[in-house]
Amino acid sequence: MISRILKLEDGVGCEYGLSKWVKIDQNMIDAFAKATGDNQFIHTDPEAAKDSQFGGTIAHGFLTLSLLSQMIADAVPRTEAESTGVNYGFDKVRFVAPVRAGAEIRGRFTLAKYAEPQPGVIEMQWNVTVEIRGEEKPALIAQWKNLRFESDAEQLKKAG
Repeated sequence: MISRILKLEDGVGCEYGLSKWVKIDQNMIDAFAKATGDNQFIHTDPEAAKDSQFGGTIAHGFLTLSLLSQMIADAVPRTEAESTGVNYGFDKVRFVAPVRAGAEIRGRFTLAKYAEPQPGVIEMQWNVTVEIRGEEKPALIAQWKNLRFESDAEQLKKAG
């Protein structure tokens, strides 16, 4: 586990991880469209989307963004003391290239900032790039903030 080798605060500027590839198929796109009410034809109608500038259906940008939680869980190990983590927001998000139905994407995470605003709370900012397999342009780039909450030290002793 990386947390045994390196303290998080010592890793600012370091790439912490690269997630596994995630396949974005039409079923996933359709489920996201249904959940969000964004049924624009470029996402949900493969036949009509063939004649669009994309040549077929594409994932919603927000679908790609929503997969960051899955990707960071895969790419960046939790510390032994961490009990939970939450999204804190984004300072920047840019959707650089469309993700076509059937494509595979993965996240690359570099720790940009680290702070401990109060005991047991860690605030981190990640520079994230979501790559598309076989393409030069990334799907998105973002500056993403999240909070991690550490368990009480006494609870850790009892659990250990």
